[in-house]
Amino acid sequence: MPPKLDPSVLNILYVRVNGGEVPGGAVLAPKCGPLGLAPKKVGDDIAAATKEWAGLKVTVKLSVLNRKADIEIVPSASALLIKALKEPPRDRKKVKNIKHTGNMTLEDVYTVARKMRAKSMARKFTGTVKEILGTANSLGCTIDGQAPTAVQAKIDSGEIVTPEA
Repeated sequence: MPPKLDPSVLNILYVRVNGGEVPGGAVLAPKCGPLGLAPKKVGDDIAAATKEWAGLKVTVKLSVLNRKADIEIVPSASALLIKALKEPPRDRKKVKNIKHTGNMTLEDVYTVARKMRAKSMARKFTGTVKEILGTANSLGCTIDGQAPTAVQAKIDSGEIVTPEA
C-alpha cells in the first residue's frame, strides 16, 4: 500500500471540467480520495466556481492544503475567445459540432492575449496576439469582419501595430 499523504503539504491537481456542471464522482474520486477530500463536496465547489463558464470546457486548478481545496480557474485561449464572442450557453448533450461564426474586435483579441501572456511561449506580445489569432482561426470566428489569417498577415507586414502589452 502507498504511504499516507501528509495533509500539511500543498498538493496541486488540475481537472478539466464543463463549466457550471458537477463533474462525475468517478472522475474526482481517484484524485481527491488519497488527499482525504470528499469528491462530492469538491464537485459542488467546482460547479459553483465555474458558473460563469457554463457550457465551456475549462481547466480547474485545485490547491489542496490541510484537507481544504482552493479552486482557481485556468481558462484556455479558446474558452476566453468563445466567452468574448458572447455566445449564449449551450447544452453540450443536445448541441454538437458547433461553429463559432461570431465577430470580435481586435481589442478583444488584445484582452485575451494579455490574459494568456503568462502561458505563452512567445518572446513579445505580438507573438502572443498571433497565437490567439491562430486559435480564433481554428474556432471559425472573424476579427473586425476579416479572417484571422488576414489580420496576422497585416501584423507581419506592419499595417497593424500591436501595443507593447
